[in-house]
Amino acid sequence: MQLSPQASTTSSQAYRADDRNETVLVYINGEYVPRQEARISVFDAGYVCGDGVWEGVRLVNGKVISFDLHVNRLFEGANSIAMDIGLSREEVKNVITKTFETNGMVDGAHARLMVTRGVKKTPNQDPRFIIGKATVVCVAEHKVVDASAKKKGLSLYTSTIRCSAPDVFDLRLNSHSRLNFIQALIQAINAGADEAIMLDPHGFVSSCNSTNFFVVRDGALWTSSGRYCFNGITRATILRLAREAGIPVHEGDYTLAETYAAQEAFVTGTLGGITPVSMIDGRRVPTEGMGSLTSRLNDLYQQYIIA
Repeated sequence: MQLSPQASTTSSQAYRADDRNETVLVYINGEYVPRQEARISVFDAGYVCGDGVWEGVRLVNGKVISFDLHVNRLFEGANSIAMDIGLSREEVKNVITKTFETNGMVDGAHARLMVTRGVKKTPNQDPRFIIGKATVVCVAEHKVVDASAKKKGLSLYTSTIRCSAPDVFDLRLNSHSRLNFIQALIQAINAGADEAIMLDPHGFVSSCNSTNFFVVRDGALWTSSGRYCFNGITRATILRLAREAGIPVHEGDYTLAETYAAQEAFVTGTLGGITPVSMIDGRRVPTEGMGSLTSRLNDLYQQYIIA
């Protein structure tokens, strides 16, 4: 089976093509190398079994949005898998900042910092076979959301792959291992959708495969309890902004049936901020694009990122 390359233009992570990205320099363990020459060992723990954590950050007008929150989440994830990044929080921030600066980026850019446990003596699962320090990579790119794709809105499809409890696979951990989410997305793509809705172990709506999910019902903002979804920084920001603006918020369990009856729907993520949803499981959302409450929240979020 082959997936259509056109999927990248309708993804929740769709961005406008930029030829400058072909010549960016990538940070690898203290060195900057051309994109086409960026390499890590086939014995690296991240390549061998997805042993590592990562963060994606957005640069707007010279400012990395929610910088400290992203770095704190990275260190919390590393600590949970007993991995020594080998850098302090300030040093990690400096790696990201310098990677942007080295590539002459001051606005409209995104960086993904990836940390793995490092090179192993042999390709296996045991972390005690590490023979060096952690591998730290930072890829910065010119990335601006594709406005036309965002205006159109996403089509979502409910996957049979469930979000897991923390004792199985903790979604609050930004792990390099994403196979369950990729499986969910493939189901959605094969159904003609852009992204997958994933239910929690009890059958309630939890998350999408790469974003957090919201609906609007009767003037109130609804999202999952947070027990089985991504620890989204944009999600938390939207919830805070909504409450500060006096918008009613329901943060708890709700069903697909309640989702189908929503007046508006959207997803959140670092790159896209707020992206409207136009269709869920073949059912059109009444507003299709950004409804009135989604637009209000989007305005509040835009004010937040340029403040």
